Amino acid sequence: MTAPEAAEYTGSGVLRRAFRIAPALRKGLGGTLVLAAFGTALQVAVPILIQQILDRAIASDGRADVDLALRYGGVGLVFMVASLLAQRAALIRLAVSSATGLADLRLTTFSHLHRLSVVHLQSERKGALVARVTSDVDTMQEFMEWGGLGMIIGTSQVILAVAVMVIYQWQLALLVVIAVVIYAVMLVWFQRILQKAYDRLRERVADSMSAISEAISGIEVVRAYGMEPQLSERVHGTVNEQFRAEFKAHRFSVFLFSSAELFAGVVTALVIAAGVIIGIDGGVTVGTLIAFLFLVNLFVEPVQMLVEVLSQALSAAAGLRKVLGVIDLPVDLPDPVDGTPLPPGRIDVRFEGVRFRYPTGPDVLSDIDAHVPGGQRVAIVGETGSGKTTFAKLVARLIDPTEGRIAIGGVRLDTVPFRDLRRRVAFVPQEGFLFEGSVADNIRYGRPGMTNEEVRAAFDQLELGDWLDQTPGGLDTEVGERGSSLSSGERQLVALVRAWVADPDLLILDEATSAVDPALEVGLRRAMERLTEGRTSITVAHRLSTAEAADHVLVFDDGRIVEEGRHPELIVLGGVYAALHADWQGTTGG
Repeated sequence: MTAPEAAEYTGSGVLRRAFRIAPALRKGLGGTLVLAAFGTALQVAVPILIQQILDRAIASDGRADVDLALRYGGVGLVFMVASLLAQRAALIRLAVSSATGLADLRLTTFSHLHRLSVVHLQSERKGALVARVTSDVDTMQEFMEWGGLGMIIGTSQVILAVAVMVIYQWQLALLVVIAVVIYAVMLVWFQRILQKAYDRLRERVADSMSAISEAISGIEVVRAYGMEPQLSERVHGTVNEQFRAEFKAHRFSVFLFSSAELFAGVVTALVIAAGVIIGIDGGVTVGTLIAFLFLVNLFVEPVQMLVEVLSQALSAAAGLRKVLGVIDLPVDLPDPVDGTPLPPGRIDVRFEGVRFRYPTGPDVLSDIDAHVPGGQRVAIVGETGSGKTTFAKLVARLIDPTEGRIAIGGVRLDTVPFRDLRRRVAFVPQEGFLFEGSVADNIRYGRPGMTNEEVRAAFDQLELGDWLDQTPGGLDTEVGERGSSLSSGERQLVALVRAWVADPDLLILDEATSAVDPALEVGLRRAMERLTEGRTSITVAHRLSTAEAADHVLVFDDGRIVEEGRHPELIVLGGVYAALHADWQGTTGG
């Protein structure tokens, strides 16, 4: 983050940033302000009517002009009803604009997260990122829908009340203003303390959400290793830290609210005492003093409310700063605006002097020069940690190289528009991630709009129809969250069918068959042959049977390509690949 951006995270700069990012937040704000000010003006007019009733409709000898009092009272009633309607309309307008704007802000944050590289997302805690999109925006919504209008009405009420007080009795008005200035200085001091408290609270909320999310996601591992006590202790610790941060923040909030009550009482007492001292000779009639007390109440009431809303506002500002921190993360995988589309037909892949390293680590890949001809099946083999998966992610442009050039179909990879790249290149990760829904729903992510008959045909084309028939509901089988209702191998099967229906020109498989059950292996091997037939494919091979059937093999060791060629050639060479193959045969009993 640059210095100018950091400056925008303080004071009104936060709100200006929010208005720029989500313009709907300020849509119709002028009309809302006018309605709020109009309603407030009507409220402030009521004490004037009370003063007129006391000083004009009620004579000093106790006789009353009932008609005049009723007329003034009727006007006051109309003012109060009109004020209520105006403020209600302002509340509805503000609620609609804030809900729309914050929904836009939530979606903007979510979209920005998806534009960041896999490297950055892997370095962040998932629970903290979820908190940015959910609870942090929720704090802003609570403030905008309720506290926001209170601040607007309260501010206008204070200004109008002071103006009328000055007209009535400037000495008493001066006394009230001096008291408010002293109180405001104290508020500024406490506001800084409270702001830090709410910043810490938002951090603790992210910590607790991250711990809870991780504990739930890894429930099977937790139970398998009896880690419940350790995880429970960690979750309890983060929740307790959140509680302590929340308690500390609310303790300051309660103190401020109590101080506002005390301030109201002190100001009222001072006004009464000063009014009595000044007396009628100073122009303070009974009606004037009572009207002034009403005005003081209209003045002090929003000050009390503003103190309460201040706590909400600071919590919302803390949440907004966290959200802006995500939005301001630089997009390290930019989508080229005027990019070059890939040429039609089979596409090849070429690496020239490519190096990649993570921000805080050594080189993962070094001096990679490789060519994957169009239409060939290329297998990537090597020990764990040799750079195979990183190579695959670079081809799919999930990450960008630190140095060097990658071209697909003769086009520099970082100049290909994402829409075209994702249509022509498919990446199947090792995990075989599935989304909550049915089997058919997950297949349709590869090609939206498919009918059930087309989805079923895709399974049959890959000779996986028998497996589908064995599932509880066939295409309607619910896979559960992250595919938890299926085995690891079954999730990989569905992921492969999803890649098949996408019909890519370049297919990248990152050990996408490593978890398949032995009973499914033969069928899966036929599916893989059909899947890769006629298209360029790069397969990170866990089972070296894939390398045996490949047109070309790239052998990685310690981040470098140390050997390449066909399987028979590499066996004769007697190098790294031959040793890996011998170990694999020994493990499988081949």
